[in-house]
Amino acid sequence: MNTIDVNRVVDHARFTKFHWNVLFWCTLIIIFDGYDLVIYGVVLPLLMEQWQLSPMAAGALGSAALFGMMFGAMGFGMLSDAWGRKKVIILCVVLFSVTTVVNGFASTPWQFGILRFIAGLGIGGVMPNVVALMTEYAPKRKRSTLVALMFSGYAVGGMMSAGLGIWIVPTFGWEVMFYLAVVPLLMLPLVMRYLPDSVAFLKKQGREDEVRAIVRAISPESNIREQDTLALPPAESDQAPVVELFRNGRTMSTLMFWTAFFTCLLMVYALGSWLPKLMSMAGYGLSSSLMFLMILNVGAIVGAVGGGWLADRLSLRKVLVSFFVLGSASLIMLGHESPMWLLYTLVGIAGATTIGSQILLYAYVAQYYPAAIRSTGLGWASGIGRNGAIVGPLLGGALLALALPHHMNFLALAVPGAIATLAMLLVDRERKPATPDVRPATALSGNT
Repeated sequence: MNTIDVNRVVDHARFTKFHWNVLFWCTLIIIFDGYDLVIYGVVLPLLMEQWQLSPMAAGALGSAALFGMMFGAMGFGMLSDAWGRKKVIILCVVLFSVTTVVNGFASTPWQFGILRFIAGLGIGGVMPNVVALMTEYAPKRKRSTLVALMFSGYAVGGMMSAGLGIWIVPTFGWEVMFYLAVVPLLMLPLVMRYLPDSVAFLKKQGREDEVRAIVRAISPESNIREQDTLALPPAESDQAPVVELFRNGRTMSTLMFWTAFFTCLLMVYALGSWLPKLMSMAGYGLSSSLMFLMILNVGAIVGAVGGGWLADRLSLRKVLVSFFVLGSASLIMLGHESPMWLLYTLVGIAGATTIGSQILLYAYVAQYYPAAIRSTGLGWASGIGRNGAIVGPLLGGALLALALPHHMNFLALAVPGAIATLAMLLVDRERKPATPDVRPATALSGNT
């Protein structure tokens, strides 16, 4: 009987129907996640008018979901290593969908904020788990591209929010945007049926038949027999997963990943929450201001998919450094008066290099840590980064309250991009992504 290294099979597999299935369901979940998150920026101008919110109060209200996302990312990220990714993903989808629907009935800022916090727990918990699942099953030569393509669903969800908002909000009111969050609940039975769980978790649970079926689906040509043994590399140690993030030379890289997540998410959520308002203050109408938000997310898709493609051919580090430099430059230029076509172009570049960079950061972190602590690494990077997401809307509100010149607002948003550039340059250059959990080509191949 042969002993077969599951990681090696996954790394060298052709792209099959199984991979399409994982990509489709993970992307769909992220689309719903992105819709629920970006929805606040769409309805913000009306909420400020209806509830007479000051810029600071509006920024604090926008941060409620982000506080929830911070705790959700860290908590559900670690929980999935014990419960399995599929179970946690489903729990998170139920949590953010039900709460978002109920949010449409909120009649006071307090009710709205509490419900957004609870929804944020689910929104934040989904992200590290779908990224970890997609990373675990993606062939090595396409891993960055597939993770980036999957995570671009976040931008698709943002586009849906902005696009539907242009049509729905002025005609039917902001509440309808929240009622539409019922759609993921209707799709949930299909997700439960077709989304696979982590093969590492199934192996740990002793569910060998399911592991064997998945490996055969990943690589039909491998001719795995019933008497063959399927093996995974052992965990590096039995210590707490969080401690493992700082072992084996990972301390500097872990801290720099956290810094990059913080600064990048600050830019992403400051723009997502305040770009329509900033543009309306510059003299553009509501529909035109929401169009800027849509273009921001269109740019994010181009940046994520294009950046993932480049990363598989160059390196994630090089692409991220270039993106952060371009992102800072585009934000600085956005603060100056320009023709409309140039403004749209700059907003698209900003989306590609801020939201796109955030997506690529998830791919980088997922490939950097071994499978046993991948969700924990993603969850903590995302959770720590959520502090930046919380600061983003508050910073936007503070800038508006200070009534600074238009260009100073965008200059302030460009500074975090410079910090993120430095953080990426300091990530450990000697450590290759994914090496801890990938065996050599000849590993675990023999007769017993």
